[in-house]
Amino acid sequence: MPLLRRKRKPEPVVEEPEAPKLPDPPEPGAGGLRAMADHRAYLLSCIEPLPPFGQQILDSVGLSLCEDVVAGVSMPRFDNSAMDGYAVRAADVQNATEQTPVSLPVVGEVQAGSPAPHTLSPGTAMKIMTGAALPEGADAIVPYEATDRGAEDVRINEPSINGQHVRRVGEDVNEGDTVLRAGDRLTSRSIGLLAAIGVDQVMVRPRPRVVVVSTGSELVEPGLALQNDQQIYDSNSYMLAAAAKAAGAQVFRVGRVPDDPAQLKQVISDQLVRADLILTTGGVSQGDYDIVKQVLPELGPCDFSGVAMQPGKPQGFGLIGEDQTPIIMMPGNPVSAFVSFEAFVRPVLRKLAGVEPFVRPTVRLTAARAITSVPGKLQFARGVVRTDDQGHRTVDLAGGHGSHLLGGLSLSDALLLIDEETDFVAAGDEIDCWLLGEDN
Repeated sequence: MPLLRRKRKPEPVVEEPEAPKLPDPPEPGAGGLRAMADHRAYLLSCIEPLPPFGQQILDSVGLSLCEDVVAGVSMPRFDNSAMDGYAVRAADVQNATEQTPVSLPVVGEVQAGSPAPHTLSPGTAMKIMTGAALPEGADAIVPYEATDRGAEDVRINEPSINGQHVRRVGEDVNEGDTVLRAGDRLTSRSIGLLAAIGVDQVMVRPRPRVVVVSTGSELVEPGLALQNDQQIYDSNSYMLAAAAKAAGAQVFRVGRVPDDPAQLKQVISDQLVRADLILTTGGVSQGDYDIVKQVLPELGPCDFSGVAMQPGKPQGFGLIGEDQTPIIMMPGNPVSAFVSFEAFVRPVLRKLAGVEPFVRPTVRLTAARAITSVPGKLQFARGVVRTDDQGHRTVDLAGGHGSHLLGGLSLSDALLLIDEETDFVAAGDEIDCWLLGEDN
């Protein structure tokens, strides 16, 4: 008798997971270059704000609030004294003057944090300290300066009116008031307010964790000796780490990585575990040793493009690793790297942190001298802002246009934005600027 066989089920078709990819990039303009604003918008479209988490208020300074905060108590919580002095009924001292003082018996004392010993009777006074609860029956405070500071009887030399030097319950904040709103950036003042209403923890977006890497075999760590005339000190990783920290990020500076593809790949892969954003400088142009362009596509989808800006034309962006960590790859010249940070990295950091506006506001300042520019690209010139006695601000150039001129960059407190159509700005004309010294 033949053996019965079960019908074999067809093997399930296992679909290969689709390889991650970037959204379609913006169309290039003239000369195949992408507009700066388009490239910035593209990067921002690929970034999502970091998820919120509960944080102690002292650790939340500068962070973006993710919830409305409603006061659970009134401020003040009770009627209290704004001065050291005597609690009285205003009607009892309304006629007091230095020539005809009013004398009242002192029937007790109220300290801050303690209740009044009893109700204040008409025709009496009670010594009271700043912040102490107003006794029932009192409606005014006479400060020490208007009395002889008597202990058993007090002589009052000035009249008072109802409510004088009294802090009324809820005059600052009422229970149930919304005192802070989602999206507010927490300052030292708002931390004080949170503490005053009894809040010790809030939901905020965390500080973005930023890893900074400089590439190039010619780089040497500051503090070490240069071994030959071809070596230079690594300034970019320090400058970008400082800029990211000033923008509110938690920064990990990895420093220099030589022009070795395997080593660069290993360093970047190792850093993914602690990064919300990775920054690299160098290796994104057209040179034979521009290893960033060679290596990073192996770790995830990348976009390399030329941007119609000077300095900072070569730019790279990717989403790498299992978590699709964003990486911004910038040129190696110091000024190019700094301008790239201001144009692209700072807005991305602010979006990660949920802090608006993402982009620095553009202000119009008067050019102190004539400025020439090369048309066809958005020019970023370094500037120094000066304010005259009337409060009028002008901006002058700081150093030359070269993308390697770090000395001039260090003197500047503004970036001048000269558009693609402009080749000359006359002295006295207005010019668009980003003010670097202002946190906005």
